[in-house]
Order: sequence, then structure tokens, then C-alpha cells
Amino acid sequence: MDARTRVLVTYATAAGSTTGIAERISGTLRARGATVVCRPAGPDIDLDPFDAVVVGSAVHGMAWLEPALSLLRRVEPGRPVWCFSVGGIQPRGRLTRAMTDSELRRIAQAFPPSFTPRGHRLFGGIIDMRHTPLWGRLFFRATGGRSGDHRDWAAVEAWAEEIADALPAPARTGEGPC
Repeated sequence: MDARTRVLVTYATAAGSTTGIAERISGTLRARGATVVCRPAGPDIDLDPFDAVVVGSAVHGMAWLEPALSLLRRVEPGRPVWCFSVGGIQPRGRLTRAMTDSELRRIAQAFPPSFTPRGHRLFGGIIDMRHTPLWGRLFFRATGGRSGDHRDWAAVEAWAEEIADALPAPARTGEGPC
């Protein structure tokens, strides 16, 4: 009998940053004893076998990608779900912390009305400004942004540890007393 908590870590990515973060979260949860499946969000995912779900998405146009939003619409009330977003703003100073909070609120407005995650974090991704319009590059630079890999692995792992601490006991179906 496997008495470990079953966790789905699913994600929608545009260029791969979100995949790497989902894999790091999965590895941390596995190290803490959970049984973890990590895969891209899609309509074929059956949520029933999982005790908890972690859903992430790249943020493009200040919004989550549709595969991740679609998956959130299928989550039944009461299921423990944590969300993470991968974008370009990093909470380094007072201004960028306020911008991060504002971005998280804006992203969450697209979540289903009855959905409330147990947590929602914004992590930096890999920023490539080559195809960004001039006004976007100027704004990004004015807020202290720069191109490159901005994934903060220590922050990702610390958040995954918080999730591991809060995971529910595994569901037991059809089993007799222990």
C-alpha cells in the first residue's frame, strides 16, 4: 500500500521557464515523500487520482495561458490547489514588490469565480527582450529589469517546502483499518 500524498504538478509554458520551475517544485515534493506527476496542462488530465494540485503558467499579456486556466475551471471546490505564475517582474524593492502584488491580483481575476488557491506565487523566468517593442523594453529597464535567466531556485524550493508542509494526508479509498 502506498500511503504517500499524490500531487499533480501541471503547467502551461511558452518558452520553457515554467517547465523548469514545475520540475523543481516536483523534485522538492518528491524529496519530502509525495508521489508526484509533473506534466503540461491539458484537457486529458484526470484530476481524480490526486490529493492536491499545483498549477503554474507563464504570464503573457498580463494573463495566464489558456491550458492552465482551463484546468483550473475543472478543479472541484475543496481540492487543495496552489498556483504559481512565471513572469518578468521580480520583487526586489518597494516599487517592484507593489508591481508584483498588483500583477498577482490581476492574474487571479481570470481564475474561476469560486476558485481560491491556497497560495499563489510569482517567480521570475527567462527574459528575452529581442522581440519586445521599444516601449516595453524601456519600461522593463526603468523598473530595473534585464534580460537573462531570473529563476530564483532557492525561492522556488522554499515555496515547494511550504506546500509539502501543508499537503493533506493521502486519500484512502476502499481500504480496511490499518
